[in-house]
Amino acid sequence: MKYRTFGTTAEQVSCLCLGTMMFGVRCDQEESDQILGVALDAGINFVDTAAMYCDGRTEEILGAICSGRRDRMFLTTKVHKGIDYDSIVGSIDESLQRLQMDHVDLFLIHWPKQGMDCVQIMRALNDVVERGKARYVGCSNYPAWLYAHSNAIAAENGWAPLVCNQVPYNLIERGIEVEILPQAVAGKVVITTYRPLAIGLLTGKYRPGERLPEDSRGSGDHRLGDWLAEYGDGVSGFLGMAADLEVHPATLATAWNLYASGVTSAIIGVSSKSQLDASIQAADFQLSAEQYADLTAVFDTEVKEVAGGGFVAFRREPELLKSDDA
Repeated sequence: MKYRTFGTTAEQVSCLCLGTMMFGVRCDQEESDQILGVALDAGINFVDTAAMYCDGRTEEILGAICSGRRDRMFLTTKVHKGIDYDSIVGSIDESLQRLQMDHVDLFLIHWPKQGMDCVQIMRALNDVVERGKARYVGCSNYPAWLYAHSNAIAAENGWAPLVCNQVPYNLIERGIEVEILPQAVAGKVVITTYRPLAIGLLTGKYRPGERLPEDSRGSGDHRLGDWLAEYGDGVSGFLGMAADLEVHPATLATAWNLYASGVTSAIIGVSSKSQLDASIQAADFQLSAEQYADLTAVFDTEVKEVAGGGFVAFRREPELLKSDDA
C-alpha cells in the first residue's frame, strides 16, 4: 500500500480509501466485517462512510465491527440533515452514537445547496472541531470557488478550515481537472475521489450491446445505459487495453485515477471481497506516462473550452506523483 500526506498535516492516509456505502445494502454485517478486515490487512487505513447510507444502518454496522480496530482507521463521515447550524452539530452527535465513537477524523458537508449560509456552516463545523467531535472538516461536491470562499470565511474568523473536497472522478467524469485538481495542487487540498469505476461501467461487467445484468447495482441506474450508448466504443477500447496489460479493468481504472496530481485517495466502494481484491491491486499497478496517455485517449471526455482559448493547462508532473508515496 502507498500512503500520501493528508493535506498540510502530518497525517498519512492510504492512497485507497474503503467506501462503505454497500454495508447493509448489498452485504450484511458479517461480510462487511470481512471486507473491513481484508482492507485493513492490506494497509488501507482510510475509511469513508455517511449517515445517509442505508438510512444510518451503514454507520451502525461500521460501529459494530470497528471494535479493536479504531486506532487503525482514519474515519470519515458526513452531514446528513440540513446544513444549518443546528442540523450540522446534531448530525455529528447522531453519527457518533451510531458509530459508537467519541470522534471521527474527518467530517464533511455532503452536498452544497442553493442559498446556503456559508458563515453559519463554517461556524458549525468549527464548533464540531472545538468540541473534539471531529479532528478535521471538509466538504463533498463543492466547486473550487465555494471551497475557496468558505475557507476565506474561516480565515477571517479564526475557524477550522476545510481541508478536503470529495468529488466524483473517472475516465468519463473529468470536470474536476479544470479547477478542482489545480486548486488541490496549489493549495495542498485533500482530494478523495468517488466513482472511480463509473458506477461499475469500468469493471468489465457491462458491455456495449449487451443487456445489463438484472442482479447488478447498475440495472436500476439510467446513467449506465446512457454512458454505454455514448461511450460504447471507449468502453470496448478500455477493456481491450486491460486485456492487453493482463490486468483487471477495475485495477486499471483505479490506477488511472490515482495517477492524477492532486488526488490524495480514491474511494473503492465494494460489496464483496473479490471486488476489493481487484481494486487493492491498483495501489501497486504503475502506469507509464505513455500508457496513461493512451488510456485517456480512449475516451474523448476532456472538458474543453468552447471559445477556443483553452483552459490553463493541467498537467500531471511525475515529481508530484511520487513525492508522498511511501
